[in-house]
Amino acid sequence: MKQFLQTIADGRDLQREEAREAMRQMMQGDAEPEHVAAFLLGLRSRGEAIQELVGFTEVMREFAVSVDAGASDAIDLCGTGGDDAGTFNISTAAALVAAGAGATVAKHGNRSVSSDCGSADVLEALGVKIDLRKDGVEHCLEEVGIAFLFAPYFHPAMRHVMPVRRALGVRTFFNVLGPLCNPAGVERQLVGAFSASVAQQMMRILAETGSRHVCAVHSRDGLDEVSLSAPTALFEHNTARRNTDEPATQDGRVIQPEVHGVRPAPLDDLQGGDKETNARILKSILDGSEEGAPRDVVLLNAAYALHVSGRFDGLDECTEAAHQSIASGAALQKLDALAEASHDV
Repeated sequence: MKQFLQTIADGRDLQREEAREAMRQMMQGDAEPEHVAAFLLGLRSRGEAIQELVGFTEVMREFAVSVDAGASDAIDLCGTGGDDAGTFNISTAAALVAAGAGATVAKHGNRSVSSDCGSADVLEALGVKIDLRKDGVEHCLEEVGIAFLFAPYFHPAMRHVMPVRRALGVRTFFNVLGPLCNPAGVERQLVGAFSASVAQQMMRILAETGSRHVCAVHSRDGLDEVSLSAPTALFEHNTARRNTDEPATQDGRVIQPEVHGVRPAPLDDLQGGDKETNARILKSILDGSEEGAPRDVVLLNAAYALHVSGRFDGLDECTEAAHQSIASGAALQKLDALAEASHDV
């Protein structure tokens, strides 16, 4: 690691293969903790280059426990967290709505980062067994069309760097890598970031590493989601587009919620709490009893998830499919089926 630390100290970027080798040493546990700490802080101070992040992503994927999502074009909805907004689990609810509309969803997640309740916490409160290994996840994907991939079980090599990350207590590039390293190898993703610049980086990294359709978002009110309370920056890469006259990559478009037929609402209307509180919010959205801002923000994010799935023509169709997923009871049925299937293995 010393040669890579010297490169960083000299103010130079690591080449892609150098980044891969540095990451490999960390994932294998071959790097001394003090060298890992210096590496992470050096890059944080200087700012990571795209080729460095691409190299890190490639190696983290190599060390992950892979999941077979079958022949389907599985999607994922995942964010970096770290927005400190205290919202309920929007992407988790949107994942269930997207699954109810027919998308296969490999939901990659963890316990809480930016709130009192992460995706793993709320699903657990809703009766889903989250501690499934490879076979259990593949069973849920095959039987239900949605599964939860609990990140610590699928990235065991991360144990070598977790003590350093905890000791540092600051955001590093590992916070960005999680959403980029879905063990099911999904090529279609809605990803959220804690800043617009990081959202753009994530889109570029996913484009560079083989993704077919990516929407990376960050809202001006700070969410790593598509927001109701402020415009949302959208960075999109789509090699699966039907209209090839459009560029594959589009940077910095802005999503205005009212364009998609949902009402703008203050961020306070989207506040969550502990896992029991968030479970109640999600259940009320899925069973149709919630008709206000929490439902609307889930519909909006589910529409963009369905957009990357490629199952529908245009965002209007995606929005209508999200509405129907809730209205028909399909989204709630997906939750019930996932809970049941997760306990079958």
